[in-house]
Amino acid sequence: MSRAGIFRAVAFFGILALLPFGISAQWIINALIFTLMYAALASGWNLIGGYAGYPSLGHAAFFGFGAYFFGIIFENSVGNGYSPFLILPVIGIIAALLSVPIGFIAMKTRADVFAIVTITLLFIVQTLAFNLRGLTGGAQGKGIAVPPFDPATFARPFYWAMLVLLLIAMSISLYFRRSKIGLSLSAVRADEDKAHGVGVQVTTVKLVAFGLSVSIAAMAGAVWAYYEGFIYPQFAVDPLITIGMVLMTFLGGRATLWGPVLGAFILVPAQQFFSYEFGATQFYLLAYAAIFLIIMLVLPRGILPTINDRIRTKAKLAAEVSK
Repeated sequence: MSRAGIFRAVAFFGILALLPFGISAQWIINALIFTLMYAALASGWNLIGGYAGYPSLGHAAFFGFGAYFFGIIFENSVGNGYSPFLILPVIGIIAALLSVPIGFIAMKTRADVFAIVTITLLFIVQTLAFNLRGLTGGAQGKGIAVPPFDPATFARPFYWAMLVLLLIAMSISLYFRRSKIGLSLSAVRADEDKAHGVGVQVTTVKLVAFGLSVSIAAMAGAVWAYYEGFIYPQFAVDPLITIGMVLMTFLGGRATLWGPVLGAFILVPAQQFFSYEFGATQFYLLAYAAIFLIIMLVLPRGILPTINDRIRTKAKLAAEVSK
């Protein structure tokens, strides 16, 4: 890791960690919580959709699993309010274990078909959430006990929990970029058959990437449910959650460390602003889509890869001219 990279990461997370102390407006903290949530989700999705090139459209199923798992455990009591956060690693591990048989079957397919299989999983889980009323409350929803936090700083624990999830997701992403597993996933993305031919443990690396990816989604779903205090199937297992994390990853740049985070910090505030301005007419959806389309037309590979390519091209031209 370069000194510049370490400084950038420390500054980024340091500023975000201290930000709640300087902001009193709760609506800003609320917006930041959802921005961090989607940044973590997009960074997690990038592990399988970016590095491996397998476009999963079923991550909202695991997001909903994490939400309902948390809701079932803490329906009646959350103790001092902070102890429930300790269950998050357990939720992530269980989601990762559940992903193994699902991923083993789904990854018998390739790219486009894999996307169809995973989105089918999403709708299956959503249907179960509506119909398993004894566990989920069905369409009536499921409540979670309210934590005894100070109303003036109620959102801060959830904000920091989302920030920690983003740190975990980006740390895994950084490890992928600098390790053998990342190189193996790059080979799989380029040509899976050739990767298998040169000795890459294709199935293993794909399952590892998928498991780590959905574990982030499940933990984020649990924090989201705790923050919202009530879980409805149409919101907990919502295809728009998956679409959001996919768009943000493509916008910032797939298989990059900062790309998904950049995409989230652009699209989530934009979506919330346009929702506030045009929500009554639904025009905010058009404005939200327009931002993404304009950027993708100008920067087709995503913001960071396109900018890096242009910098390299200019440097190459400057070197040739100097000769």
